[in-house]
Amino acid sequence: MPNRRAVSGSASQNERRVTDKHRTAIVHYAAPPVVGGVEGVIEAHVRTFVQAGYPVTVVAGRGDEDALPPEAEFLRIPRIDSQHPEIAQITQQLEEGKVPPSLDEVADDLAETLESVLGRFDTLIVHNIFTKRFNLPLTVALFRLLDEAVLHNCIAWCHDIGWTSEHSLPNLHRGYPWDLLRTQREDVTYVVVSEHRQRALAELFSCPAQEIRVIYNGVDPALLLGLTEEGHSLIDRLDLLKSDLTLLMPVRVTQAKNIELALRVVAALKAQRQGVRLVLTGPPDPHDEQSMAYFRELQALRRELDVEEEMRFVFESGPDAEEGFTVGMPVVADLFRTSDVIFMPSHREGFGMPILEAGLVGKPIVCTEMPAAQEIGGEDVTTIHPEGDPEQIAEHILSLVEASPVHRLRRRVRQNHTWGAIFERDIEPLLEGAKPV
Repeated sequence: MPNRRAVSGSASQNERRVTDKHRTAIVHYAAPPVVGGVEGVIEAHVRTFVQAGYPVTVVAGRGDEDALPPEAEFLRIPRIDSQHPEIAQITQQLEEGKVPPSLDEVADDLAETLESVLGRFDTLIVHNIFTKRFNLPLTVALFRLLDEAVLHNCIAWCHDIGWTSEHSLPNLHRGYPWDLLRTQREDVTYVVVSEHRQRALAELFSCPAQEIRVIYNGVDPALLLGLTEEGHSLIDRLDLLKSDLTLLMPVRVTQAKNIELALRVVAALKAQRQGVRLVLTGPPDPHDEQSMAYFRELQALRRELDVEEEMRFVFESGPDAEEGFTVGMPVVADLFRTSDVIFMPSHREGFGMPILEAGLVGKPIVCTEMPAAQEIGGEDVTTIHPEGDPEQIAEHILSLVEASPVHRLRRRVRQNHTWGAIFERDIEPLLEGAKPV
């Protein structure tokens, strides 16, 4: 029998969420902390489900509950593991073309165990088990449960396809049970991870390619960019990952920084239908009436130019919009790594530290002439005049970034291929189509 994980302190919360969201089980031979490509995807899926408020349970033969978010559940059923001694022995005989009598016995036992475990879920996501040979008793068991209509909204997530792999073909043979791995079921939704896999599986099934869904793997920006928790929350509030172009002004709110020009450049970029964001990191001085008056003038100009959504002061972007918000260097560093261009249209700078910081994190710099730009940046920074034409500066910035394949790919990935974007666009519709059990 499976060992059910008890989620300490969260049972009542999970029960409440079950009434609002569909319950999903993710099934694979192994789960984190086991290292592998599929296991890595499962971990990302689980985190994304949790972040979206969906109850999720991982069902596997190996793994550890501590490697998953505390909100998730983990059920261990040893014979799901492809390396379980009994399963490994059956697999070895199958690879030799022999069907051992124990195959159906083990499949029956697995089906009986899984019926009570998996039948309570609204959606079942099965990774590779319908297309790979590593635990055919498990494949047989799932087919039987589908025949008996025990499983609901079953999704076969096909990272790899045994019957189209030159490496796997020598270990596959015609007939039962190997033919199950090339059998398309009408009661299963098939997902592959690339158009190449889509064509291969459609050819194997002799079905139209559009019957196979393509859902790419994704990335976790917080992990890859090394974002702090505070920085990640701020970046979410500012919606920076969906922008076409993010400009960063790592400066305080003072007249020397020429923020008026920055606002007009943003308006020019918006006029060209660019999904632009300009983020200014530093605050005004809340104890200096003159400083606050200047801040209010900038807010008025922002309204006049109709760029209130496009230009954001960190000072007004905290968890509580009514309170001034300031951040330290770790969060500013998060913004450096997330932004596309460091923009410094200052009238004057004593030195210009952001030039060094931008150089270290590999961001292009558009700035007026300042000591750091002239003496350190040299020809590797783009300089503008502090009284320059906003439309021309906007054109210059666009030319700079659009000429960069790094920027184009970065924009495409952050807008379309983060796990959050993939879940919202591709995975959630598969869940919402399920009928609650």
